[in-house]
Amino acid sequence: MRTNTRRLVAGLLMCAVLAGCGTADNGTAAPTTSGGVTKVRLQLQWFVQAQFAGYIAAVDRGFYTEEGLDVEILEGGVDIVPQTVLAQGNADFAVAWVPKALASREQGAGITNIGQIFQRSGTYQVSFADRNIRTPADLKGKKVGNWGFGNEFELFAGMTKAGLDPGRDVTLVQQQFDMQALLRGDIDAAQAMSYNEYAQLLEAKDPATGQLYQPSAFTVLDWNVVGTAMLQDALWANTARLEDASYQDVAVRFLSATIKGWAYCRDNPEQCRDMVVAKGAKLGASHQLWQTNEVNKLVWPAPNGIGVIDEAAWNATVDLSLTTRNQDGQTVLTKQPEGLAYTNDYVRRALDAVRADGVDVTGAGFQPLTVTLQEGGS
Repeated sequence: MRTNTRRLVAGLLMCAVLAGCGTADNGTAAPTTSGGVTKVRLQLQWFVQAQFAGYIAAVDRGFYTEEGLDVEILEGGVDIVPQTVLAQGNADFAVAWVPKALASREQGAGITNIGQIFQRSGTYQVSFADRNIRTPADLKGKKVGNWGFGNEFELFAGMTKAGLDPGRDVTLVQQQFDMQALLRGDIDAAQAMSYNEYAQLLEAKDPATGQLYQPSAFTVLDWNVVGTAMLQDALWANTARLEDASYQDVAVRFLSATIKGWAYCRDNPEQCRDMVVAKGAKLGASHQLWQTNEVNKLVWPAPNGIGVIDEAAWNATVDLSLTTRNQDGQTVLTKQPEGLAYTNDYVRRALDAVRADGVDVTGAGFQPLTVTLQEGGS
């Protein structure tokens, strides 16, 4: 456990150090415009998958082109910290979880949340049903998998709320970004995104039946229900560049087209699945349709309009970031975010423009699909 602990801390510190490096170049260069078209680079926080379907759809359907933007989507990966890429000027906008981005801001990265695309958390802690882990308190004495790198704080907040000490009451195990450790029985509970790793469980065969696992085989701790959810996928801009009127204009146009992309995927999930698969997603069509559907649940409905940052949800995320301690007693943040951590100014302008085009920006009538998964997500 000690080795795993050190790796977790080292990973988190590495992220913080990388974020701090973001101040070496404040990336204040103006967007590049040629022939009336402005080039924009968007840094994703992970590999191409339906988590980013709205951006991919905005490219494919020409929504960015209609706004005079030539958007290049930069794929993420294990060793890519999107907020650092943004702060260093190597991207114009980036997708990142709010707590991790705020930690980078505290280390000096000059970034601002200009659009909260995901209104809800998609993180689960999943166990086989026969482990009887139905509340966070039931994790006591168990082997608890987590990814580290700042992904673990909802879990730690849930355990803390249940009166558990993450450093003493459970055995923490650093988990790979898959579900093999849970399936092998190496750990009792595994971290999973509702739209990705949880589906991987349901795409695996149950050796006892020879059929795919069913949801009844598992129990799920949903941090939205527990009350320790934190804001996740948001669009971040370079704070210093937001003082430039041309960058502000690009931000509004980029948000407008992005909103149309997410609305398109809400109304046309199968088409967005196909776009994501064609873009080179590692897992197949049934997995990407599941993911599109689950991600839509995190985005819609959006009562205040997609992308608007809800003050109460923001404050809850900041409070948990300030008070939740990991196994070494560290918190995500050591002080309240300073400066322009978020603004709704640009997304509200974008929403006005998109509404004028007749697009539903709240999705009040959104109804998710029932998706049938195939073995291996094919």
